[in-house]
Amino acid sequence: MVLYTSPFPNSFLSVLHSFSWGLIFPCYWLADRLVGSFVPTTYEKRQRADDPCYFHALCIIITTPIYLALLVASLPFALIGFLLWSPLQSARRPYIYSRLKDKNHANGATLLTEWKAAGTGKSFCFGSANVCLLPDSLARFNNVFNTQARAKEIGRRIRNGASRPQIKIYIDSPTNTSISAASFSSLVSPQAGDNRTVNAGIKRTTSMEYKGDNCGSNNGEENREDKGGSGEPHEGEENTCIVRINGEENGHMSDTEADTVNGQAHASGPAEPSLEGDAEVSKTPNHKQKEGDSGSLDSCSASRESLVKVRVGDGTVDQSTVNNKLLYKASIMKKTSVRKKKHTDETFDHEISAFFPANLDFLCLQEVFDKRAAEKLKEQLHHYFEYIVYDVGVYSCHSCCSFKFVNSGLLFASRYPVMDAAYHCYPNGRGMDSLASKGALFLKVQVGSTPQDQRIVGYISCTHLQAIAGDTTVRCEQLDMLQDWLSEFRKSTSSSSTANPEELVAFDVLCGDLNFDNCSSEDKLEQQHSLFTHYKDPCRVGPGEDKPWAIGTLLDPEGLYDEEVCTPDNLQKVLESEEGRKGYLVYPTSKNHGSSQKGRKASLKGNGRRIDYMLYTEEGLYLEWKVEVEEFSFITQLAGLTDHLPVAMRLMVSTGEDDP
Repeated sequence: MVLYTSPFPNSFLSVLHSFSWGLIFPCYWLADRLVGSFVPTTYEKRQRADDPCYFHALCIIITTPIYLALLVASLPFALIGFLLWSPLQSARRPYIYSRLKDKNHANGATLLTEWKAAGTGKSFCFGSANVCLLPDSLARFNNVFNTQARAKEIGRRIRNGASRPQIKIYIDSPTNTSISAASFSSLVSPQAGDNRTVNAGIKRTTSMEYKGDNCGSNNGEENREDKGGSGEPHEGEENTCIVRINGEENGHMSDTEADTVNGQAHASGPAEPSLEGDAEVSKTPNHKQKEGDSGSLDSCSASRESLVKVRVGDGTVDQSTVNNKLLYKASIMKKTSVRKKKHTDETFDHEISAFFPANLDFLCLQEVFDKRAAEKLKEQLHHYFEYIVYDVGVYSCHSCCSFKFVNSGLLFASRYPVMDAAYHCYPNGRGMDSLASKGALFLKVQVGSTPQDQRIVGYISCTHLQAIAGDTTVRCEQLDMLQDWLSEFRKSTSSSSTANPEELVAFDVLCGDLNFDNCSSEDKLEQQHSLFTHYKDPCRVGPGEDKPWAIGTLLDPEGLYDEEVCTPDNLQKVLESEEGRKGYLVYPTSKNHGSSQKGRKASLKGNGRRIDYMLYTEEGLYLEWKVEVEEFSFITQLAGLTDHLPVAMRLMVSTGEDDP
């Protein structure tokens, strides 16, 4: 299948399209500014409340007639442009595929050589987020504004979170021989024969200030092996800094251990294994620090780009000692569970994280409707992701039943090469949703190859369903179409046969904003849809019941700019508290209680409306391989930039040859 790198098949149509849009844009921009001036956000209302002279009201009185006059003057040109633009959409391609042109930063081909599926498994990390990049006047109805600046900042935060140094801290308690701490990208077992304990409460990722461009490098065999005879790391363990600490009987670190770790952490050269202490530091190269990971839009400096997670078993750990062992000026907090342990047999880690996961492989975004914002977002994401599919959808009356003013809003970014892509538009959209070409984007990526030159591939699908409350039938029909399109895409892009497989399928993931939750009584039909018999939801127990650690992903728009939640760290702390969630998340509705009645939220099921999903299936994969969820995360790094919480999932693909 040919990937489309331009929206039109030839340059003449592209120039004609640019000309027609140039005639339309002034009218579009003026209308957007005019409407937006009458829809203030809560942030703007608070600023204006401190203005005794009503300066903003005076500005509106002056600028409104000017905008209206210019808008009327631009209408004839916009009409001419529309008459040219509309028929051109029949020749427009359904997406644009962008590949990083700077070969010095391209590493997709290198990634393909890292996994040969010979003896080791590999983990892949997937992220999904609704970023609400609508035209500014429409975005204001969701209490967000300044779409162009938000797009740039969202891109910065995502790539900064994904490319930050990855730090793993393992604390071995004398009273608990299991792993007591692991990072979000935990791919290594600290000691052979240990039984891994899992905490079913909410786990927390604390912030740190990143002080160096990299952690040094050391590829020696002595640094790849644990002193206690640990297992070998899985492939893809790059960009990782591992700190392993063995506690004494009282749970504290010895002076020898402290000196050993402290000396190694401050070494400018490659880390060398200590011969005297029990603590070990292993470092590998990391991406350089980048700007923009701050809480405000106008910040030019990077803040707290690293991640430390400490999980403590039955023993105790002196945190002041741990802090003195790291090069970073860190706030390492002993992990405390906000809720009682439930489902202690959970097989994977889960947390509320202030960062996107390190080494994020695939990213699916929804509501990237504004084309200028999409370009700014793409430019930022290309600092980390080599392959991006954007401007997905159709316009005008092409291929859909109703006129489409904006595209689907879907965007896909990948570190691995995209082999095939396809898009389908839902033909049954209603109301305001019918003006957008909402649909589903299907992708096939290559993630490796076997020693026999068989390609290892994965399938990723991204979608955005009908949003209007009460349109249960519409969403169920869209889920039916989604399943049919998924099956069709797998068949049309498969080049293998059972007898002679040319490709080995490693994973099949479906993510997106499905606009229904698993606890609302009004969404029972969607909760019982057959899609969930084929795809697994890591956060779900069954129809109508989520796992106790799962939280909602839809934020209450009215509270986006409150001081308690306007930064990633603050929002993370609030969401760890049950009372905090009640104040800032939208909760499931029922026949007797409304989601807007905050005083009654305590009587409702669940921990907020979880409408952003990350699903995976074991059907259709290579029979000898096994896919398991390694970790799941709710992310607060986009606090103040969107009214949704991003989610991330890490899958471990085991080849059956990893077991010792």
